[in-house]
Amino acid sequence: MNSVSYPRDYSLNLFSYLKYLNKRRHEDFLYYKRYNELKKIIKNEKLNTLFQPIVNLQTNETFGFEALNRPLQSQLFANPDQFYEFVGQTDMVFQFEKFCRNLSLKRFIARLTQQEIERDFTLFLNIHPHVLLDKNYHGGETLQLLKEIGIQPDQVVFELTERSAVTDFKEFERVLSNYRSQGYRIAIDDVGSGYNSLKTLIYLKPEFIKLDRSLIQYIDDSQAGQQLVSLIYNYAVQSNTKIIAEGIERIEEIQYLQSVGIHFGQGYALGRPDENIKLGNVPLL
Repeated sequence: MNSVSYPRDYSLNLFSYLKYLNKRRHEDFLYYKRYNELKKIIKNEKLNTLFQPIVNLQTNETFGFEALNRPLQSQLFANPDQFYEFVGQTDMVFQFEKFCRNLSLKRFIARLTQQEIERDFTLFLNIHPHVLLDKNYHGGETLQLLKEIGIQPDQVVFELTERSAVTDFKEFERVLSNYRSQGYRIAIDDVGSGYNSLKTLIYLKPEFIKLDRSLIQYIDDSQAGQQLVSLIYNYAVQSNTKIIAEGIERIEEIQYLQSVGIHFGQGYALGRPDENIKLGNVPLL
């Protein structure tokens, strides 16, 4: 029998192609498993909902809480960042965001004591800007849920994530006007981390500006950071906007932020995320 000889380059290309097919098959199988796991998480409400306090730096009173939903430990997802990155790659972003929003609201009111309910805390809910623009999104559904659980719309702040997601500012401004007319308020997250976030707050005129943690870390020892915070603070005063400094972990950061008049703070130094509703506290200086 005559054997057929193949050029070396052909053999290498064939090997590479087979290797690619094997890798692709593995990736497709992993995607399938993760996708099914995501559906189970939504169906069985298999998320931990944590609440991190937001504290008034001038009065030491807890102003509100940010709801943080985290998946349970799983071999399919190494960490929350990987989980949320996967969600963004699926066709279930809208469904998952709605699920998280409703779950956060229900668990928030369920974990408040009667005394805490009477204090009318503000709840910050993370939401992707594309969800608000999606024609399938009906803001009235959230409004109905608020009525059922006894929360007023002005106690809810939509915290817009994904600093590079907003592109059609005029359309987004129109949509936000509709939600504001219902009583909701808006926060822009990650401000100070890049050009687009500054552009976003100028166009959308949020009620709250959340300063990115990268700007706040060691702010007491960063002249450039202090200049940017001063610039944003002056803008906030003129536009009747409140500032929330995120990622506060050191007393020195608190001291500086208090000295320049920053309104609110959030971070481990003031209170860690917890399943229970725990008030924050400015540590003794």
